[in-house]
Amino acid sequence: MSVSHPGFRVAIATCAQFPSVYADDAYFVSVLERLGVKPVVCIWNNPSVDWTAFDAVLVRTVWDYFQHYTAFLAWLDTLDRLDVPAINDTRLIRWNINKRYLLDIEQAGVPIIPTRIVPAGRLPEALSPAAKGELVIKPSVSGGAWHTVRGTPGDAAFDHAVAQLPKDLEFLVQPFVPEIASHGEWSLLYFAGAYSHAVIKHPASGDYRVQEQHGGVAKQAIPDAAIVHAADKALAAVATLGHHEQAYARVDGVMVGGQFRIMELELVEPLLHLAIKPEAAERFAAHVVERLRELGSRHSAATSGSTS
Repeated sequence: MSVSHPGFRVAIATCAQFPSVYADDAYFVSVLERLGVKPVVCIWNNPSVDWTAFDAVLVRTVWDYFQHYTAFLAWLDTLDRLDVPAINDTRLIRWNINKRYLLDIEQAGVPIIPTRIVPAGRLPEALSPAAKGELVIKPSVSGGAWHTVRGTPGDAAFDHAVAQLPKDLEFLVQPFVPEIASHGEWSLLYFAGAYSHAVIKHPASGDYRVQEQHGGVAKQAIPDAAIVHAADKALAAVATLGHHEQAYARVDGVMVGGQFRIMELELVEPLLHLAIKPEAAERFAAHVVERLRELGSRHSAATSGSTS
């Protein structure tokens, strides 16, 4: 891969818990440097960061945003006000950080895990003992299984756990999908709208959470054509909703009754599993450089137009 010397500076947005380049992104960042980009890791809510010093912000490991939701939205507003573009763009990020987007893509014809949105105050009536089967409840703005509970309405332990949930949040109520434990959850990675590679994630024995911090394990795997087609369709639906810029995306889903159902679309800060696919890191870096050039051209054109 040749050095292109574009001279761009890009902020790699992270959180205080991960103040340096995350291991999975390390090769990708090194490729950016090889292409002449200066990547600087910046904690998103550090007030000392001058965001105008960068040509763009690449949102990566901001893995505490849901715990500081109002502040995170204000940070996105700040980037907009300062005319500092984000990759992916701030409009897409705002849409994707609230899992209400699942209802949007369902309306566009994408199969999802059946989902209800319920304010915390209405959970008791929504989870009456008459409800059938095991449920999973999680905040509509969340990550890493934060404030997530699983159980059957009417079970004392489950009802107690639900009663302890924060009262100022709204929640997704979904049926528990046993196929996650028995067959695994797929994650398909996309760069510049093109499918790249995939992993399949399995929870620890006796658990249902596939995240690494809960004992989950992800392994590289090759999905069949039907799964890739379903993931393609989900991202196409995002585009029809007006979100065409998808520099990176992760489509999470599970096979249920022979149909691939979307669990989540990760377009804000997903783990991209780049360490297992160096060529994907190279493609992503090349696309980021291309995107930076496009943004630079637009800015130059706008500046020229305003001074003519």
